[in-house]
Amino acid sequence: MATLQTIAARLDELLETARIPDYPPAVNGIQVENRAEIRGVAVAVDCSQRTIDGALAADANLLVVHHGLLWGGLQPIRGAFYERLYRLLSRGIAVYSSHLPLDAHPEVGNNVLLARELGLTPGGRFARFQSLEIGVRGESAIPTRELVARSDAFARRHGGQAIATAFDPSAITRRWGICTGAGASADTLREAVALGLDTLIVGEGPHWTAVDAPELGLTVIYAGHYATETLGVQALGGWLEREFGLPWRFIEAPTGL
Repeated sequence: MATLQTIAARLDELLETARIPDYPPAVNGIQVENRAEIRGVAVAVDCSQRTIDGALAADANLLVVHHGLLWGGLQPIRGAFYERLYRLLSRGIAVYSSHLPLDAHPEVGNNVLLARELGLTPGGRFARFQSLEIGVRGESAIPTRELVARSDAFARRHGGQAIATAFDPSAITRRWGICTGAGASADTLREAVALGLDTLIVGEGPHWTAVDAPELGLTVIYAGHYATETLGVQALGGWLEREFGLPWRFIEAPTGL
């Protein structure tokens, strides 16, 4: 077994946590400490009462998540937020969170793993945030309807479904980009058009992106925010098992989005 500090230092090194920019509520790294050696790991997309209870059921005292405790911003310690903290502190469960560092990682990252899941081979980076390109892009010769079907099958395994903007049934996806989570934004659409992409695969996006996409020559596949971000934390669970011999369990807690 190893201490939380030892494990977190190795995760920070793997994910380059100190180098990678992120949104303020991400608070990457250790969010909640404990004082015991780590005996087991639970991994989840979100830090919620469901995933904390899942960690308890798995006898894990480290919960590794993509969206941490503070994702909703500053709030008083009462109600549901108090219950989360009470469960963690009273049972000695530590929390480690990794948002954009995990999205962008070239081996255990959500974007590269989603590409692999969909049978796509990345050939470059995509979706710039400050100094970081979070997503991946590449070339293919896949019927767009087949790519939508693959995305939907993946999403349904995690309690969701994939929805695509209007496209010609005979369309072929030749240049694609992936940005998991809330990946459909004004910036990613502009970047996709500038790069000559014809298909953009994301987790979710605002309604206007589905209005604008056909006029921009893009097919956008919304494969689910939750579903598209299940892969990185599971890869981290496997990595922790290999590095430290720790048993791990993925706590599935779909949001439907």
